Amino acid sequence: MVLGKVKSFIVSYDCFNDSNVPVFSSGDCVSGRVIVEVTGEIRVKSLKIHAKGFAKVRWTESRNAGSNTAYTQNYTEEVEYLNHKDILIGHERDDDNSEEGLTTILAGRHEYAFSLELPQTPLATSFEGKHGSVRYWVKAELHRPWLLPLKTKKEFTVFEHIDINTPLLLSPQAGTADKTLCCWFCTSGPISLSAKIERKGYTPGESIQIFAEIENCSSRMVVPKAAIYQTQTFYAKGKMKEVKQLVANLRGESLSSGKTETWNGKMLKIPPVSPSILDCSIIRVEYSLMVYVDIPGAINLSLNLPLVIGTIPLHPFGSRTSSVSSQCSMTWLSMGLPERPEAPPSYAEIVTEEQRQGRLDAPAVREELEGHLLAYIHEFRFQPPPLYSEVSLKKIKNLLINCIPKIIHSLK
Repeated sequence: MVLGKVKSFIVSYDCFNDSNVPVFSSGDCVSGRVIVEVTGEIRVKSLKIHAKGFAKVRWTESRNAGSNTAYTQNYTEEVEYLNHKDILIGHERDDDNSEEGLTTILAGRHEYAFSLELPQTPLATSFEGKHGSVRYWVKAELHRPWLLPLKTKKEFTVFEHIDINTPLLLSPQAGTADKTLCCWFCTSGPISLSAKIERKGYTPGESIQIFAEIENCSSRMVVPKAAIYQTQTFYAKGKMKEVKQLVANLRGESLSSGKTETWNGKMLKIPPVSPSILDCSIIRVEYSLMVYVDIPGAINLSLNLPLVIGTIPLHPFGSRTSSVSSQCSMTWLSMGLPERPEAPPSYAEIVTEEQRQGRLDAPAVREELEGHLLAYIHEFRFQPPPLYSEVSLKKIKNLLINCIPKIIHSLK
């Protein structure tokens, strides 16, 4: 009897997204098929799958043990996230070559379904770095008597979702810095930098609006710039290895002595990058926006604003809030404390005796009304702003027109 040959042996995933790319997150069901195509009849002892997910770091460092002695120190560490095995055909034992318990596969194409559930605990996002990686894959092994096992492996992607619609990631990031240049015994004027962005959390493809003010009172020509950096940090055996990479950058106009430049929402687009990895014990991937002034012949003046690259984009109410914030975002740059603050007006200057007597006559109504209003405002402050339609705005306007006279009357 002439046995057939295995023409193709692959792992295929069931994709339920529009991009037809196998992407999953913690708690998802990973399903697929092992496809076996043979030219003729074959006998099989077993068909197994092994799903694995792990983070792994590795780097080497050269050490000197003496004047003429050197050695290499290896640093490795691994964290396992997934380890699942299953048998699709046959039995567990495959180390013998007996003819008993064999399964016959006829010529043609055959598909063997598999499924597994990812752990509910947080998983590290798939990542490929310089000194480490986070990988997930399913490996299939076809065991036949008197032959070496046939193996195939295919990776799948895991995203541990980061929702940027949280108070922490929606909070603005800002900072100020200044620098005075010195050359021997001569001191020039300072260079000052103020910068702000609307929020901390973004997703790939978004553009960061940068609001900044750069003042050059020095005697040198300087150039304001901005850049997004990715920082990869790897941990093993109590040691740390850090890699910093440029992701995107922009350049402003050169500033001569005595000049000032203002960025009213200068746009810097985030390219397709890996999301932040913040929950893995041996690999961290972090991002930052550096707004800096390039100073020839001196250390640059810089501000680092932390970023988190997430997977769940900004909700509509968040974008509306951000747009309102952007219209007023330069106000803080121009605000300054007066040299001599004016004293507040006295009570007698703004409240007449008649008004004071009227207030003393009806304290209960005033306190009750203020209490309700303050409670409502306090509660609303922590809720997302509603998305009003034109019809809703008309209803609110009519309601206010009818209620305001009654409120005024009750205050009299």
